[in-house]
Amino acid sequence: MYKNIKHVVVVGGGTAGWLVAANLAKQFNSKSPGALKVTLVESPTVPSVGVGEGTWPTMRKTLANLGIKETDFIRYCNASLKQGTKFVDWHNKSAADHYYHLFTSIFDPSEFNLAPYWQLGKLGRDFTYAEAVSVQGEICDLNLSPKTITNREYEGMQNYAYHLDAALFAKMLTEHSTQVLGVNHIRADVEHCKLTKNGCIEAIQTKQGHIVEGEFFVDCTGFRAKLIGETLKVPFKPINDVLLTDHAVTIQIPYQPEDDEVSSCTLSTAQEAGWIWDIGLASRRGTGYVYSSNHTSHERAEQVLRDYLGPQAEGLDARRIPMQLGYREKFWHKNCLAVGLSASFVEPLEASAIFLIEASANMLTKLLPANTAGLALSEKMFNESFSFRYHKTVDFIKMHYLLSNRKESFWTDNKQPDTIPKSLQMKLEQWQSRPLNDYDFDNVYEPFPLESYQYVLYGMGFKQDLIQREMQYSEVARAQHSCAQVQQIKSKLRDQLPTNRELLEKLRDYEFQAI
Repeated sequence: MYKNIKHVVVVGGGTAGWLVAANLAKQFNSKSPGALKVTLVESPTVPSVGVGEGTWPTMRKTLANLGIKETDFIRYCNASLKQGTKFVDWHNKSAADHYYHLFTSIFDPSEFNLAPYWQLGKLGRDFTYAEAVSVQGEICDLNLSPKTITNREYEGMQNYAYHLDAALFAKMLTEHSTQVLGVNHIRADVEHCKLTKNGCIEAIQTKQGHIVEGEFFVDCTGFRAKLIGETLKVPFKPINDVLLTDHAVTIQIPYQPEDDEVSSCTLSTAQEAGWIWDIGLASRRGTGYVYSSNHTSHERAEQVLRDYLGPQAEGLDARRIPMQLGYREKFWHKNCLAVGLSASFVEPLEASAIFLIEASANMLTKLLPANTAGLALSEKMFNESFSFRYHKTVDFIKMHYLLSNRKESFWTDNKQPDTIPKSLQMKLEQWQSRPLNDYDFDNVYEPFPLESYQYVLYGMGFKQDLIQREMQYSEVARAQHSCAQVQQIKSKLRDQLPTNRELLEKLRDYEFQAI
């Protein structure tokens, strides 16, 4: 017999659990009598991984939809504004080797694509691709903010996302979800799940004696995957044959001096057996070395990170985190959905983890049926959509390694043909003789758009033979004018934008005013 879905139980807290619970409660108005009830059961003893500190611009819409003020979020979560990622030493092991993956291009490449003109040398030889199409690289070089104090909340002069403290973010979501949105919060450890005759979850029982019944359950228990894995036995498929990293070692480091500049981008620096992230928050830096234990020792990895940080790292504790890269064969199974680490994990090279949580939470609010009769169709739709997003994310991250010219064994092993997804191989082969275009990205659920691929491909020195099609690109004057406009806008923004540090300090005493 089919049941109405009246109660959704989210098991596990952290960013994943609380974003799902908050989105459900907001969408279904859970604080009102008779509305969908949302309960989050969170262990008081198991800590979250808590190192996901980078987001995508989608987070602005997520926060606004939840009714959270941007100023409050920035203050509470020690957040700063992010405009992209700077990749250092990825193409070659050279102090001068870097490129940007930015959030903003001045001109939409689907309307007028400057890339072939740049590749053919029609824009001059003094510009990198990023410099030819965007102002954000220079803004990041100068540590400038994408907005001023007078811009509306969640609006700026350039596209932007955030760096945030993951632990503080989860705490803020907890307070907002329970106090404003009507989420019921139980602090307890799940002991086991009770199943129905057809294998659905009927209730969870905790060590503290709670029995929490529901019609739908969301597994946000991290790598433990207590519901989707332990209880429902959905297999986990590793991808260590494609992406070779399996550990991270992290160190949080204070600014020295305290008023040091706050970076406007994530810094990703290639190393002998992986890469180091360096994220500037308002009051500290979060750093970590993502590496392959098959290509270096744990001790060596920690030393590489400490050498990168220099004397400032002396006496600071390091934390080692094993990483299980892979995904569930099904993300949604019967009346259970896995979100976050219980569903999948890809190394944090492009800060995709929180985005995939956002995407899952949004899809759940749209696909959750009114009664259990609709579960099977929603399951199919979700699994197809999320599988597409996940595998496209893996392709995009693998592309960074594949295009590198570094000679250490970790990097050459990443270029072995049997580690490269066929879908990525096919795209790169096609792009050697033609520009990227909209038809390469025709799915609404593409996680990385055409612009993102162009930034990485051309930043990593990907060459295209376009000579045979040179006559096709006849709007040279328009292309040169567009490039000149980009340079003019750079000059204006340099004079208008404060530094990230200046803006964050103003926010301590200033509320954004709606205009």
